[in-house]
Amino acid sequence: MLRVPLKDGVTRLITPLSRSLLRAGISPNAMTLAGALGTWISALFFFPRGDLFIGTLVVTVFLLSDLFDGTMARLDGSKGSRFGALLDSTLDRISDAIVIFALMIWAESENFSAQKNLIDANLTIALLAISLLTGFLISYIRARAEALAISCDVGVAERPERLIVLLVGTGFYGLGVMAALPLALVLLVSINVVTVIQRIIVVYRAS
Repeated sequence: MLRVPLKDGVTRLITPLSRSLLRAGISPNAMTLAGALGTWISALFFFPRGDLFIGTLVVTVFLLSDLFDGTMARLDGSKGSRFGALLDSTLDRISDAIVIFALMIWAESENFSAQKNLIDANLTIALLAISLLTGFLISYIRARAEALAISCDVGVAERPERLIVLLVGTGFYGLGVMAALPLALVLLVSINVVTVIQRIIVVYRAS
């Protein structure tokens, strides 16, 4: 319920900067691509090394570009661009996968083994893999439902919520709160599974 007011407030905040970026000749698609590349590079650089806190900060900055490209598209009059929508959605999925993949690499490294973790590497990797799979299912079910002319944007775990849970847990773990990441992964898997079930029920009832 807080998502719309919060999104409206953020949009008003970044609109002047979005106009400046457009005047500088930066297109919404270029912003989308730059944010995705920054996310991929920073995640693969920081997370496998065990630099979880600084990595979380840098990744978050690049992920915020997703707010700018949508605002820029509206200001530019290209809100309905099919290619822009496809590019944004595709790169979002890749970004989600790379962030989780980078954490998997870290979980298998000596950096992980050297710390006093509450859960072992295999369980950490399993939770990351399940969160990745269920995250993709959430997106797939919505896309498949919309292809059947069924609105299916319900659920407790949209992409922003999933990223917040994962990155907050990762960041606090990087600060030494050892319980943060295990709890975040368990919560992430739980809300993902609930969202998958919610969307399946919506499609079942509508069809």
